Amino acid sequence: MSNRVVVTGLGVLAANGNGIHDFELALRKGQSGIRTNEKMIECGFGSHVAGVPRGTDELAESYFDEDLLRAMNSGHRVASIAAIDAWTDAGLARPDPADDTVDWDSGAILGTGIGGMDTIASKVVPLTDAHKVRRLGSTAVEQVMASGVSARLSGLLALGNQVTTNSSACSTGSEAISMGFERIRNGQAERMLCGGAEGASHYIWSGFDAMRVLCRKFNDEPERASRPMSASAAGFVPSAGAGVLLLENLESALGRGARIYCEIGGSAVNCGGHRGGGSMTAPNPESVQRCIKAALADAQTRPEEVGAINAHLTATGADPNEVRSWSLALGCQPQDLPPITSTKSMIGHALGAAGGIEAVASVLMLKGGFIHPSINCEDVHPEIEPYAASIPHSLRELPYLEVVVKAGFGFGDVNACLVFRKWSE
Repeated sequence: MSNRVVVTGLGVLAANGNGIHDFELALRKGQSGIRTNEKMIECGFGSHVAGVPRGTDELAESYFDEDLLRAMNSGHRVASIAAIDAWTDAGLARPDPADDTVDWDSGAILGTGIGGMDTIASKVVPLTDAHKVRRLGSTAVEQVMASGVSARLSGLLALGNQVTTNSSACSTGSEAISMGFERIRNGQAERMLCGGAEGASHYIWSGFDAMRVLCRKFNDEPERASRPMSASAAGFVPSAGAGVLLLENLESALGRGARIYCEIGGSAVNCGGHRGGGSMTAPNPESVQRCIKAALADAQTRPEEVGAINAHLTATGADPNEVRSWSLALGCQPQDLPPITSTKSMIGHALGAAGGIEAVASVLMLKGGFIHPSINCEDVHPEIEPYAASIPHSLRELPYLEVVVKAGFGFGDVNACLVFRKWSE
């Protein structure tokens, strides 16, 4: 069995906009959501900037009752809001909590990179060390377990198909979408909520600051701090949020008259084995190229059909290698590389949520016929200069855009790639 899979719903909370309308508007404007983070300054971080969605607590209060709010940490909140938004955006109704009906055909694969660390650091460790275990309460376990982000959603939407959480560092969100895509294509589910979420916490970001991979040179200019493909790039900007896609069997979507954003043509995941330049923190270039090629082959899409690339690009020393790998994987000369952009330039690096949020951006670009600017790279890195014509510094209208490829490359030398195709009957 090989079912066609389409995207019928989107949900997003990002540093530069909550909800698909505000998020798309910010993307089109090239609007940064990076701001000074007082907690990072207070804790002595070298980096003082982060991308945190605004107003999420107030938003959560409008979605959930007090009992639920007490049981949810920041990652659970953004994940649940984005997933519910994707569900309702697809024209599906939130079930009544008092209704015992289970939706056996719908599930969720919702990933997180470092989910639960904020609760562990702020609550579990201090209270345990202080011999006050009883004060942890009855919801501590569900807040610290990685699968809490998906488990919470199963109860909110009465999901009865596979409900799980994946975790593959920065490729988590993209990998989750690939896994959900495969499940529907294989006839094991009709619809799947897929993507990634990451809470906002200095505890999550502290290890990266200790590694000196966070940007420290633009603390006084937050909006200029995230600089993928730039010669003055000084490290990534940590961020938080969630991005969720509602994937659906085409037959199911057509049967209920759903609005279709696009089709997922194919996907691929792999690992570089920490060889050939790959390591715990760097991707093996050959594995990156193989992943891109495999996704295109799975989608039966020729390299020359790719109209735009939403790349992983983090504003680190890995950027030149990534751009080069895209060119090699597509078999094109530098001057022929399709437009390549980085959503992280506006929202920072949302870790396990990055792939989900950037997949939402990719779908919006494909549906809307545009590619958003990659900001803050007016001084293109010397090794990327041969590809400079492919970098959009301002909004590019692409009304005939047919294929957008999105990839994520994570710590552990793990890769995931998705091929989004314009919907046509």
